[in-house]
Amino acid sequence: MQVHGSCHCENIRFEAEVDPQQTTICHCTDCQNLTGSAFRVSVPAREGSFRLVAGKPTIYVKTGDNGARRAQAFCPACGSSLYTYAADHPDIYGLRVGCIAERQALVPTAQKWCRSALPWTENIAAVPRHEKD
Repeated sequence: MQVHGSCHCENIRFEAEVDPQQTTICHCTDCQNLTGSAFRVSVPAREGSFRLVAGKPTIYVKTGDNGARRAQAFCPACGSSLYTYAADHPDIYGLRVGCIAERQALVPTAQKWCRSALPWTENIAAVPRHEKD
């Protein structure tokens, strides 16, 4: 599936080929901290298919507990988190689903780092809903 993404201010835009069945939710504490939310939803871009169309993101490199270095790309103007990749060999890009135009088609098929999941994320169906604020 071809996808198109951008930051909130649209200064940075990209496109890529993804397999929607590879969309995942990550509950690790790094993803919680980096998003400022309860989890992160990502889909990997097929190797060689990712292409920046406009702009240049800022890159922050974090080192995981296992020593792996992950580059985190975000917009320097609006702060939108865009994608990640292995800092030492950027061959597969983990695209942040929230910045992809076709995000409704990217339904998560798996969850990882569930031991760090916030308990309330397991069932939010009972939380009151409003169509607009």
